[in-house]
Amino acid sequence: MTELLKISLPDGTLREVAPGSTPADVAAAIGPGLAKAALAARVNGELRDMGRPFDGDARLELVTGKDEAEALELARHDFAHVLAEAVQALWPDTQITFGPSTDDGFYYDFAPGARGPFTSDDLPVIEEKMRDIIRADKPLRREEWTRDDLIARFREQGETFKAEWAAELPAGEPLTVYHSGEDWLDLCRGPHLASTGRLDPQAFKLTRVAGAYWRGDQNNAMLSRIYGTGWLNKKQLAAHLLRLQEAAKRDHRKLGAEMDLFHFQPEAQGSVFWHPKGYMIWRELEAYMRRALDGAAYAEIKTPQLMDARQWEKSGHWGKYRENMFVVPDAIPGVDDDAPVISTDADMMALKPMNCPAHVLVFKQGITSYRDLPIRLAEMGCCHRNEPHGALHGLMRVRQFTQDDAHIFCTEDQVVAEVRAFCDLADRVYRDLGFAKYSIKLALRPEQRFGSDADWDKAEGELRNAVAEAGMATAEYGWEELPGEGAFYAPKLEWHLTDAIGRTWQVGTIQSDRVLPERLDASYVGEDGARHRPVMLHRAIFGSYERFIGILVEHFAGRLPVWLAPVQAVVATIVSDADDYAAEVLAKLKAANIRVEGDLRNEKINYKVREHSLAKVPYMLVVGKREAEEGTVAVRILGDKDQQMMSVDEAIVMLKEKATPPDLR
Repeated sequence: MTELLKISLPDGTLREVAPGSTPADVAAAIGPGLAKAALAARVNGELRDMGRPFDGDARLELVTGKDEAEALELARHDFAHVLAEAVQALWPDTQITFGPSTDDGFYYDFAPGARGPFTSDDLPVIEEKMRDIIRADKPLRREEWTRDDLIARFREQGETFKAEWAAELPAGEPLTVYHSGEDWLDLCRGPHLASTGRLDPQAFKLTRVAGAYWRGDQNNAMLSRIYGTGWLNKKQLAAHLLRLQEAAKRDHRKLGAEMDLFHFQPEAQGSVFWHPKGYMIWRELEAYMRRALDGAAYAEIKTPQLMDARQWEKSGHWGKYRENMFVVPDAIPGVDDDAPVISTDADMMALKPMNCPAHVLVFKQGITSYRDLPIRLAEMGCCHRNEPHGALHGLMRVRQFTQDDAHIFCTEDQVVAEVRAFCDLADRVYRDLGFAKYSIKLALRPEQRFGSDADWDKAEGELRNAVAEAGMATAEYGWEELPGEGAFYAPKLEWHLTDAIGRTWQVGTIQSDRVLPERLDASYVGEDGARHRPVMLHRAIFGSYERFIGILVEHFAGRLPVWLAPVQAVVATIVSDADDYAAEVLAKLKAANIRVEGDLRNEKINYKVREHSLAKVPYMLVVGKREAEEGTVAVRILGDKDQQMMSVDEAIVMLKEKATPPDLR
């Protein structure tokens, strides 16, 4: 008699099934509703297809649409395969390569045949073919092949890219392919939904076409990459497309030009040309941050831009980060009489990509006692990183940036208290700047790392305990642990802000590091008279001023809080007879330290209102003959159709209140 398999369910019940049974069989036995809702199965923790037979006794969890993250991953993976099948159905001489899911959809890379590269004009045709495949409800069937058989199949079909990839996979391991119906297959690890019909044909949209090199190498063939966005239903897609439209309106590059904040140009790739109005936002943020740091007992320092390669070797950055560093010779032969021949890395210097090694050198000056700890060193430190041209993106990804950086040197006993204090400081800053919603994540040790497991255990435990003591290791704060995502020298806490349209931005961080103090020989004299290593906490709240300003501009759609607005008010005339009175109002506002401009141009007031609204000026004070006679102003608030009449003094009181930074109110 064949022994039945024992399948344990999450509610503690046990079901016995015949060998060869699948998760789909178990779902059907429980009920038709679950059989219809189940999308995939987690078998002994591994995500699998519903139709894949059990290997033996197992723990089973069924994945449904309620498990949104996993369901979306499955759907987007399937959309990518349907895209590839649709393209080959339309243009059979097209070769397929890779097609993964992404954070909001999917893409697939193709080697076009005789027709040449794809264009955006092809997307509607491909979409319709994809819908045909989805409506056909083709079974998605998993099959195992030997490597040699699969290579032979791909070569027979003219799929040279797939054959090349398959040839590099382990020879002794079976490879999995997925059939869509009877005719089409693709090399894939899976899992997939049971059939194409489990996808919603109205829940995806192809978005754009781009070029991409085979395997990301510019020496290889250029492919056509087709991007799409995919969701579980039409409603989710509509909401996503609406978010994209809103994001386009909020694009900081567009608003930066309209508000005259900054620009970029080829003469300084990846570096920002700040205009007076943009730099005013920077100055206000910097002043705010300095007050916050002063209140938290940080000492501000300034360290060099260029440092010797040997220092970067000691810190470990040279080996891990050199390709992203701007390297220069220590001296120039023919210019410096005593210039050495540049033959080794030791003869080189580099623009700093981060501030931490320099802060250790400041800490090491003189003898530090345990009584001096903690020491909190802060720097508005300008850094350079050699980001690829294709990765540069406005203020969000630059080559030159300034961090609101600081490093705390403390004893092991002080770590939890210092991290908890930082949690409170970061919370206050984010709320002051309009981000009431954020999540905190703990990035744990990566596979390649410096330091002992014991030190990593301590560091991870300290960060975990500090967040718990701060009351933030909760679902309300989106608490999550991220295995393998820590830095090579330390685990870190990450702050992910949620903006006005639901996007998340990783900004602040604090890292508990025992590696760098050891590598750079930092020490303090303990109570026992012996030398001890401090723990070094790397921390930032904004991350970088450039990126944080970009996030602020997009979060507020350019309508910054009055205290951050580069121009807080404009005095605009209706008629030229009011010019003298406007000048008086302007002088009073400037005397009250309001950032104000005058607009006395001979233009219609509606034109002036539109222009200053586009520049996102929070307040317009409109004056004409009547206002001049009565000593009043007509106050227009950005975004409001109505206006308020008030005296100049009342307007000044209101503006001063709004223009006061939140920490000074």
